[in-house]
Amino acid sequence: MEFVLTAVGWAGAALLLAGYALVTSSRLAGDGVTYQIVNLAGSVGLMINSAYNAAWPSAGLNLIWAGIGAVALGKLTRLGVSK
Repeated sequence: MEFVLTAVGWAGAALLLAGYALVTSSRLAGDGVTYQIVNLAGSVGLMINSAYNAAWPSAGLNLIWAGIGAVALGKLTRLGVSK
């Protein structure tokens, strides 16, 4: 189980870094659905790993990060944005 949760954390970190790199290099729109999904998935992965390792400040940060991503994704979905 520990291996799985470690892998989930690394995958989350990779998703957040990839999303940031893609937006910074203008290959992905920062206000689009794809970025919000990548951001949300990455923060959830890191949140799970942080909570498992009792890294509560990191878990809390990623919980809030995921919440922001979920709200943004909800708004984009309601608006019918598909970027």
